Amino acid sequence: MKTLLKLLLTLLVLLSVIATTIFLSLGLIVSQHADTPEKADVIIVLGGDTGLRIRKGAELYKAGYGRNILLTGLDERFYRPGHNWRERRMREHGVPQKAIGVDTRSETTWEEALNTSELMEKREWKRAIIVSDPPHMLRLYHTWSRAFEGSTKTFILIPTSPEWWHPLLWWSNEQSYRFVISEVKKNIFYALMYY
Repeated sequence: MKTLLKLLLTLLVLLSVIATTIFLSLGLIVSQHADTPEKADVIIVLGGDTGLRIRKGAELYKAGYGRNILLTGLDERFYRPGHNWRERRMREHGVPQKAIGVDTRSETTWEEALNTSELMEKREWKRAIIVSDPPHMLRLYHTWSRAFEGSTKTFILIPTSPEWWHPLLWWSNEQSYRFVISEVKKNIFYALMYY
């Protein structure tokens, strides 16, 4: 009986250590696949932005990594060309209006990937830089890999640098905590629905 109790206690401790390790590693897991910039045909700045994605996209444009910018996630019902805050902010950061395109059809990450893939096909663009926040990288990697499957198109994931993000201490900040937990749920949903 003592041996069984000792075995159960050891198993419980081991499971607790594994669960804690996985939990603490979630920030690293969801932010993997981030890369360094390389020249591309288009810089895609994903929707759901508070300004950091715009700034990063403009930095990449001004550094010569791409000649075209595509802003996704703009609501078609409220969009007026040239009057959207994201377009204005791009121009304020030195990106000319002629370099800025918009996607008003996409409402989800999955739609952003499919619609952008279609646009890239039409424009004969082969390489894209995709800009988003660090905890979004894992889902982006799988989503865009699936959307580009069977084509010669490639992508590079470039994260923003938010002050609130730290891949090891993600759980200690409310904003990063909410983002990571949301991404874990969305990764599971996307794996079941799209991959």
